[in-house]
Amino acid sequence: MKVMLHEPFKSLWAGRDAFVEVEALQGQVYRELEGRRTLRTELAGRGYFVKIHRGIGWGEIGKNLLGVKLPVLGATQELLAIERLTAVGVPTMTAVAYGRRGRNPAQQHSFIITEELAPTVDLEVFSSSWVSEPPPVRLKRALIDRVAEMVGAMHRAGVNHRDCYICHFLLHTDRPISADDFKLSVIDLHRAQTRKSTPTRWRNKDLAALYFSVLEIGLTQRDRLRFLRGYFRRPLRQILRDEVELLLWLERKAGKLYARKQRYGDAL
Repeated sequence: MKVMLHEPFKSLWAGRDAFVEVEALQGQVYRELEGRRTLRTELAGRGYFVKIHRGIGWGEIGKNLLGVKLPVLGATQELLAIERLTAVGVPTMTAVAYGRRGRNPAQQHSFIITEELAPTVDLEVFSSSWVSEPPPVRLKRALIDRVAEMVGAMHRAGVNHRDCYICHFLLHTDRPISADDFKLSVIDLHRAQTRKSTPTRWRNKDLAALYFSVLEIGLTQRDRLRFLRGYFRRPLRQILRDEVELLLWLERKAGKLYARKQRYGDAL
């Protein structure tokens, strides 16, 4: 068993069973599945997000593996990703409580509590009107540069997101937003994988998801090339020469994701 508590939960749960206490937390429930619960709670006027994993059973694990999907077995994946991103300077969430007990991966009980990032707006919402109301060019370019920088640093640090859509990049709104002054944070890392280095396959999946998620916000070819230059940190001519196979694959994969969205809505 492992438990890590920071304030205010360190004082609040002193001498108590953290697993009992976390299950008793109340608030707005965002997701309620058999093996996982996500809610927002408040303590002393501050907001926190709580993710509780109760084990998904060997049947669900087998179903995921047969479907060529890696199951999420607990809160550890998110904690490791947060720690790695924080270490390399990629803004993300702050974990204030974590616990894990049980050796059996199918029945492991774990949780993670992170500070709420507020006030914020996600980039999907922020860019939703760009087609009809284009943003200031300098701001758009600055945001593209920052996302490219963050995703590149994430992958170079050995973390792949597995839900790398622009809705998981939060723009902080506690101060006026300008091309010269803004903050972005990446969130929702419960499916993230952390290794010594990011396998090309998983890097490419993140890039395809990101590309798919910006197809309808009015980005130009020049905008996309700008992202590539920032992501790879290489001259554009060299990228277009060396990464042509990847770029063609991204077009196909993003197109398939978009076609699926048109058929099934947002149920990706």
